[in-house]
Amino acid sequence: MTIPYEPRRFQSTAAYYLDHRVPYPDALIAQIAGRTGLKAGDGLLDLGCGPGQLAIAFAKLGARVTAMDPEPEMLEAARGHAEAERVAITLRQGSSYDLGAGFGPFKLVVMGRSFHWMDRPATLAVLDTLIVPGGAVVLFNDRNITASADWRAIIRELGEKFSPERTADRRQHRGPDWEVSESVLLDSPFSELERIGIVRKRRLTADDIVGRALSMSVTSPQALGAQRQPFEAALRAELHRLAPDGGFTETVEANGLIAFRPG
Repeated sequence: MTIPYEPRRFQSTAAYYLDHRVPYPDALIAQIAGRTGLKAGDGLLDLGCGPGQLAIAFAKLGARVTAMDPEPEMLEAARGHAEAERVAITLRQGSSYDLGAGFGPFKLVVMGRSFHWMDRPATLAVLDTLIVPGGAVVLFNDRNITASADWRAIIRELGEKFSPERTADRRQHRGPDWEVSESVLLDSPFSELERIGIVRKRRLTADDIVGRALSMSVTSPQALGAQRQPFEAALRAELHRLAPDGGFTETVEANGLIAFRPG
């Protein structure tokens, strides 16, 4: 199953993404680089780069980074972030559907929470032509372990109420017909899999959780439209009910699923 391609799905989320999504720790980036043998000067593609967290982290290690995303606002955020961190990355507007001649070669292709929006088998087939021998694909993600209150369920419930069309896309990712990324990779040229993860406990405020919701395609300002203020008011009311002192915690694993070619 492939979700229909929508190039501006994440329009209006860039202002919230860097500050409110679960970050990828520097220690995780370093471990992935070490395990994959990434060296200074190696080519790396951050596919679906968003505001550039992964692109900039790997550029700091000396990789020659191309950061690609279909959303212009994300690319502008990545440009500003790179300038602030004083690293050089090459920005390209486009998606996995635009890969082909003129790209690469790459030692690594990394994707942060973006692979599920692609035609995954077709993307991996193209990447097999762009990644050098010994190179790899790395899917970065985060996994919730525990939270002090189930605020994620509140966001889901309010998303269904205030953004029903976008919620239908999310249901596809969780439905019985959805093939998990590990299975897709096992049937691809990159079928040798291993995962590296780092678990941390994070403290959050109600503002952090509202920002997290606005960074998601389902409950982005664009998706909510005129329903944004009612959604935010309802979310804040529920968060106050869950934790009147305004304090929340989450224990999460930030991880990278490394996919090598066999042998």
